[in-house]
Amino acid sequence: MLKRLAPVVFVLLWSTGFIVARYGTRDAGPLTFLFLRMVIAAGVLWAIAVATNAPAISPTQVKWAMLTGLGMHAIYLGGVFIASDLGLPSGLSALIAGLHPVVTSVGALLLLSEKLRPRQWIGVGCGLGGVVAVVIDRLNAGVSGITAGAVVAMVVSVVGMSAGTLLQRSRGGTMPLLRGTAIQYVISAVVLGIGSVSVEHFEVRWTARFWWSLVWAVVVLSITAVLIMLWLLQRHAAVKVSSLFFLTPALSTIEGAVLFSERLGVLAVFGLLVALLGVALTTRQPA
Repeated sequence: MLKRLAPVVFVLLWSTGFIVARYGTRDAGPLTFLFLRMVIAAGVLWAIAVATNAPAISPTQVKWAMLTGLGMHAIYLGGVFIASDLGLPSGLSALIAGLHPVVTSVGALLLLSEKLRPRQWIGVGCGLGGVVAVVIDRLNAGVSGITAGAVVAMVVSVVGMSAGTLLQRSRGGTMPLLRGTAIQYVISAVVLGIGSVSVEHFEVRWTARFWWSLVWAVVVLSITAVLIMLWLLQRHAAVKVSSLFFLTPALSTIEGAVLFSERLGVLAVFGLLVALLGVALTTRQPA
């Protein structure tokens, strides 16, 4: 039962990341919030690795962990939080971010010579078409926050995640997960910290909302969700995690509607379903 429920719990927790981005950026600059999150999460993960005598990491693995961390954490999360700070609705952010597997699949075809089946090409078209439909619906509804800067930030975010994923797939397959993830957080904290000081001047208002957002981001997202994923990977349930992960946009959209009154029209709902179908077609592994 634990093995069946863990993937669902992981996706439910991960979907709240876009909600945390909305709350966290109300009292802190997006880069400042992420810097603090990365520093604390890195320390906790490394402490867990030491306490559990987790496998050591080699200098070569450190190098690749740093590179993948820049894409998967610094650029990806940085883009998501900047877009949220600029007012992009959390549901739309989650939808765009949820398309990174489509971009990754195309990148794998071009860079890693991995072939796409006809079904996957259909999925690529559905995914892109779904995003276009949601954006058109939001523009027609006059929803604020869909600015050029926010969209560019999300595009950069998706590219960063896809690049990090491709690098992890090609070079980081043997990386010790606990220590490797901690190192990814450390290098991300360095980059985000430089941006925080130089651009935002370490902007923080130490409100209760900020502390709750930071605690949730560290404990629930960067620690608990990651440890659940590690637990699943140890038990060869990664396929379930991957398939359920793409429910994140739908869950984030529902959460955004409840918490921020983000309403979606018929065209947006249709686009969301088409995009989810496209991602599922593109990323589903054959039996």
